[in-house]
Amino acid sequence: MRPTQASFPATRLRRLRSKPGLRAMVRENALSPADFIWPIFVMAGKDTETPVPSMPGVVRRTVDRVADAARQAHALGIPAMCIFPYTSMANRTEDCAEAWNPDNLSNQAIRAIKEAVPDMMVMTDIALDPYNINGHDGFVENGQIVNDRTVEALVKMAIAQADSGADILGPSDMMDGRISAIREALESHKHQDVTILSYTAKYASAFYGPFRDAVGASAALSGDKNTYQMDPANSDEALRLVERDLREGADMVMVKPGMPYLDICRRVKDSFGVPTFAYQVSGEYAMLQAAAQNGWLNGDQVMLESLLAFKRAGCDGVLTYFAPRAAEILNG
Repeated sequence: MRPTQASFPATRLRRLRSKPGLRAMVRENALSPADFIWPIFVMAGKDTETPVPSMPGVVRRTVDRVADAARQAHALGIPAMCIFPYTSMANRTEDCAEAWNPDNLSNQAIRAIKEAVPDMMVMTDIALDPYNINGHDGFVENGQIVNDRTVEALVKMAIAQADSGADILGPSDMMDGRISAIREALESHKHQDVTILSYTAKYASAFYGPFRDAVGASAALSGDKNTYQMDPANSDEALRLVERDLREGADMVMVKPGMPYLDICRRVKDSFGVPTFAYQVSGEYAMLQAAAQNGWLNGDQVMLESLLAFKRAGCDGVLTYFAPRAAEILNG
């Protein structure tokens, strides 16, 4: 039971807000660079960066520049980076074979980061959309996104990433049964220590548009992803998905998108008490950046406030494109 508070004026709740020191002493949540996973985009080429127009401040990097970004992140105290490839249309096929090519862009970037900064945790994305000529996370057969054949491909993709040195695998496809299949394969290939951060509650959201531009998937995508990503109207379903993925071997779980789904973050954390992450997705980032560039909002202030909201909602960490700038500010 909550203790009974004295009535006014014996209780003045503003007292604890009256001075910066008092506010710091009673602050319930705090941010640090250790809370961030930095998503980055990798492309073919050498010593080059290309801006993503719909994500001001975000670039695609060649593999050598990814290594430089890892050094920057490590110096700022950011513990993990997540790799997303910008795959040319020439490497997108019906069979998605580039997804498990040991020398694809993602696997090259994993090795480059681990060589440059061995302590940097490298997270990957497991889904077929960067390699699929149809732009979907799974194989398309007769207009349908098929589940079981896709899971077989995701397993091959996961093993190739683990062999390249990935620390954290991020299955983002939302196919049924993929966590147990990946976990079993990791065990059989002696990758027992590789962690799975499952995109457990990934919604069929309209907030992903700039990301699809960044990985070159916008033009490729045919149709929508409503048959495998979650309905934005649903909440209880997210808890069933979390329970399933934990039973199948996920070590951590993620809610995506982030800010519009803070209620889901809180329900997941309260219900399961497991490491819970959220992805502050490209559309969220683009909204805040656009408003800041137009002078409608203070960019740094709304950035930090939005990130703190994830901690308040129960998240242990956040995937955010703001990671380097936020870390700079938090480091003083």
